[in-house]
Amino acid sequence: MPQTSLSMEHLQSIIEEAWNDRQLLKKSKTVSAIEELIKMLDLGKVRVAEPDGEGWKVNEWVKKGVILYFPTRKMRNSSAGPLWFYDKIPLKENYDKLGIRVVPHAVARYGAFISPGVILMPSYVNIGAYIGEGTMVDTWATVGSCAQIGKHVHLSGGVGIGGVLEPVQAAPVIIEDNAFIGSRCIIVEGARVGKEAVLGANVVITGSTKIIDVSGSEPQEYKGYIPPRSVVIPGSFPKKFPAGEYNVPCALIIGQRKASTDKKTSLNNALREYNVSA
Repeated sequence: MPQTSLSMEHLQSIIEEAWNDRQLLKKSKTVSAIEELIKMLDLGKVRVAEPDGEGWKVNEWVKKGVILYFPTRKMRNSSAGPLWFYDKIPLKENYDKLGIRVVPHAVARYGAFISPGVILMPSYVNIGAYIGEGTMVDTWATVGSCAQIGKHVHLSGGVGIGGVLEPVQAAPVIIEDNAFIGSRCIIVEGARVGKEAVLGANVVITGSTKIIDVSGSEPQEYKGYIPPRSVVIPGSFPKKFPAGEYNVPCALIIGQRKASTDKKTSLNNALREYNVSA
């Protein structure tokens, strides 16, 4: 944690008090505490969610601080070369010093942490997000508020990673290390993708999407979670409605990336072996 004028406990206490009494947002002490928290988020010194053993822990007070940041800000003009914006939250700066490659017209908001070695193609990263080192955010991909993206992840073109601020107890979308997310995939509602998983093009994962492992003799069903190393494609299953039976979308786990090969080789083999579109 950085050297701050406030302990982490005191910072949390101020934000929790302001959450319960919005009149406190008029006090300079409260505003300073919120600004300090957002700065820590921007530097990656605190996270909205963090690994906790085999699972993840959501830091609800940090999400509260992000939400409270908005009413303390005023709309203002800003520019990036010939481009002009009018918003409350400034954009990230000094990418050269941070070791991040940013291709025009990628945009990342202040309060999002982006690790060294990340490549942002023309894309968008919202406040509260965390992106681990070596990750590629490809063209027109979006990383929503508070989403947690691991190391060496590939978010392919047009991928939509959903954001979440409220309710504060809701988990953000989590993409763990070395996962590959294929073109036009949509992952929302706090879904979690395990390490080294491979999602083929157009897979949609919500909190209620059926994720069915069909690689064994009997199907195994998950919701909101894709196990590590899974190779996943879009699918459908029949469901009865008053008007008749129709096919509704699901995701199918059709195999596993092999543990015996290098991660990049394994990824390429997985795409070829299972005929998965990327």
